[in-house]
Amino acid sequence: MTRTRFHQGLDELKEKLLEMGGLAEIAVDKAVDGYRRNDALLCEEVFNLEDKINKAEREIDEMALDLLALQQPMAVDLRFLTACMKINADLERVGDQAVNIAERGIQESKLPQVDLPVDIPRLAGTAAGMVRRALESFVEGRADLADAVLKMDDIVDRMNDDVYLAMVNTMHKDSEHVQQALDALLVARSLERVADHATNIAEDVIFWVKGADVRHHAQELEEKMLAEKAAKENAAKVE
Repeated sequence: MTRTRFHQGLDELKEKLLEMGGLAEIAVDKAVDGYRRNDALLCEEVFNLEDKINKAEREIDEMALDLLALQQPMAVDLRFLTACMKINADLERVGDQAVNIAERGIQESKLPQVDLPVDIPRLAGTAAGMVRRALESFVEGRADLADAVLKMDDIVDRMNDDVYLAMVNTMHKDSEHVQQALDALLVARSLERVADHATNIAEDVIFWVKGADVRHHAQELEEKMLAEKAAKENAAKVE
């Protein structure tokens, strides 16, 4: 495989991954909309989207493995392929979370509609925005956009905590609507997981672009270790 054909393959892989990302975003949007509207038919559309997402995941893995097998990628291309395979897995899991939300929506369609003190659309919009921005950082190869996604994760975590406190309080006060409150808790938890997968994607983009591992504050630990090493070396020189 020539280098030109190899880089064409990388472009095709990126395009396929973006198509899959679009499907995952649509699945989350439909699931949340179906849940809000108590629309079981809309929720069921998510299951068809999941099939397409799963198919895309298999195709992307095959494409990436073929490129790895037929060419010896240079460092940056190897990081790109590694990031693609990991992003692929996270997008598939975003689809899984959409299915979880859709299942709650179908459950809710069988129950009386209740006005709960939660803002699921706001939480959903923030989580979906993280996925969108993470994919944008991937398209443009911009670590700064990816870094902005990492900072948004704390916002979603706080929103999820607020939903938890509100729904626990609702279940204590209103025993007739425990199921609806529990479903809201589960939907919020799924959206928090969507945000986590967006964070993973952003971390993979940073790894591809900068070669830096920022998972679990790995970069901060590395910098701390280097600083400690330098301090010891300076102390030894003084002695």
